Amino acid sequence: MTALHRNQTTRPQPASGAKPPFPFTAIVGQDDMRLAMTLTAIDPLIGGVLVFGDRGTGKSTAVRGLAALLPPIRAVRACPVNSADPAHCPDWAGITDPAVVEKPTPVVDLPLGVSEDRVTGALDVERAIAQGVKAFEPGLLARANRGYLYIDEVNLLEDHIVDLLLDVAQSGENVVERDGLSIRHAARFVLVGSGNPEEGDLRPQLLDRFGLSVEVRSPRDIATRVEVVLRREAYESDPFAFAASYGPAEADLRATILAARAALPKVQTPRPVLEDCAALCIALGSDGVRGELTLLRAARALAASEAAAQVTRDHLRRIAAMSLGHRLRRDPLDEAGASDRVARAVSETLA
Repeated sequence: MTALHRNQTTRPQPASGAKPPFPFTAIVGQDDMRLAMTLTAIDPLIGGVLVFGDRGTGKSTAVRGLAALLPPIRAVRACPVNSADPAHCPDWAGITDPAVVEKPTPVVDLPLGVSEDRVTGALDVERAIAQGVKAFEPGLLARANRGYLYIDEVNLLEDHIVDLLLDVAQSGENVVERDGLSIRHAARFVLVGSGNPEEGDLRPQLLDRFGLSVEVRSPRDIATRVEVVLRREAYESDPFAFAASYGPAEADLRATILAARAALPKVQTPRPVLEDCAALCIALGSDGVRGELTLLRAARALAASEAAAQVTRDHLRRIAAMSLGHRLRRDPLDEAGASDRVARAVSETLA
């Protein structure tokens, strides 16, 4: 991607003595993973990214790097759900300082084995009854609002937490009810999950909630593997100097994301492209229209990142596999992988 203009916004600096994350633009290869994450940064409504693949392929590194790369958001300083307007802060928060400031885009980790209260937040019923106030301790979903929620080893997540995330992802709102008391707040975030397929499959209901899905593999050529090692050694030797050397590349990509966000509403989708989307999903036997909607959103984001005025068939070809591959039904008569099946359908349908 080519930067459309230079972003003048400075990024928050790491706390004194804290090591900066490995730069997103310094990741070697893994083009599909980096593209998918960039597209969700341009249009969060795409619905998140699932990254499945071998250990040690940069999945977690990419998420940490993306967090440092993303432009800041404007939010009320003391608002626990990162509201942009004091009027939208929940009443239970008791906001007394309405000042709006710039904050880093939130990227929140959801660890395995986490309790439901830690995810949704906890109501203090005794205090609520005794003092007549809505005593609520916000959880991870509150912190992730307007940002990213990252789950490593997402395929090992407990079923009740999966069900909870499905409900919130569907509604965009977190509701906590206990003993007749109810608390609710906005919970809109980009869900990013990573995992190793050898450790188990992901439940179909959660799989379908990810807008994009990519598979990552260990590099198979010597030159790429050597470059990975060299960059990692340079980073470990002097992380600050290494991060600074990628400062211009990070600024360029950040500028591209900001410019693409501004251009996105103006990107046109010609009817023939809509028909291509429908034909491709029919050819793949995709259930419902979520596949088409995601494919179109991702294609528009890709077009916006390239300053294109409209979506083309080429944009569809480039993001078809990551938009549709994880939505395919299993076919016992077809031994080809999901990516190969999508590629075959693309070549036949979008020739």
